[in-house]
Amino acid sequence: MYSTDARVWKDNAILLPEQATISVFDHGLLYGDGCFEGMRFFNKKIFRLDDHLQRLQRSAAALTLDLPMPISDIYNALAALLASTPLNDGYLRLVITRGVGSLGLDPSRCKTPDMFIIADALQLMPIERIEAGLSVITASVRRGNGDGLDPRIKSLNYLNSILARLQANVAGADEALMLNQQGFIAEGSAENIFLVRDGMLLTPCDTDGALAGITRDTVLQCAAELNIPIREQHLTPYDAYTADECFLTGTGAGLLPVRCIDGRPLKHCPGDLYQRLHDAFHKRQRQL
Repeated sequence: MYSTDARVWKDNAILLPEQATISVFDHGLLYGDGCFEGMRFFNKKIFRLDDHLQRLQRSAAALTLDLPMPISDIYNALAALLASTPLNDGYLRLVITRGVGSLGLDPSRCKTPDMFIIADALQLMPIERIEAGLSVITASVRRGNGDGLDPRIKSLNYLNSILARLQANVAGADEALMLNQQGFIAEGSAENIFLVRDGMLLTPCDTDGALAGITRDTVLQCAAELNIPIREQHLTPYDAYTADECFLTGTGAGLLPVRCIDGRPLKHCPGDLYQRLHDAFHKRQRQL
């Protein structure tokens, strides 16, 4: 449920959530035809805003979806929403849909794309649960790696991830690890994954089915500044089972340590590299 501080930008107006509506004929609702960005803001400033909007433009271009307004106007809409919300820190969800059209898949039936932005408090995982570390399972649901819907597109269709998360829920786990069609690790249902072995930071290539995460990129930058060796490579469940540390990253999640994978405990949780990168990452977030 949204908080009492939630606000929505829609059609150049700032609205309360119960005032914001979309048509039942919007193809974003009917077919998941659209894209989005989730962003964090601190002290009314958005973390890595330019990078988020560049990724939004790439997602829209890959879907042949026109932005409903110039990018400069999107900046202005975000600024207006931030000025209106009582929150100093929180989460933004910017959504672009194909717009209203007649029933049927054909995107040409939608003449005008639509956009709305939500600002709300972020529902964080309890700190004691984070400190204990997450339990992760390997889902049977596979992540595509480019021959269908490219996972680098941040689309509105998350059913693949939802099915994986349902498996985690049934298993009593916190999160699900997703493999691609070749059996390589792609990511979690909603986060990128990092492993640590012998002081080396390992993460899957984005061509293995992972979203090119902005938090992931920030962690890689922090690691380089801390002189932590990095390798992007194919990874399998064997690599996860035998890792010294594992953690997940995402815009909403931040950095989350993993204590076990498929019931197999990892050597360290939270580990030394996780703690160093966690501290460096949060320092960056607060230096806006």
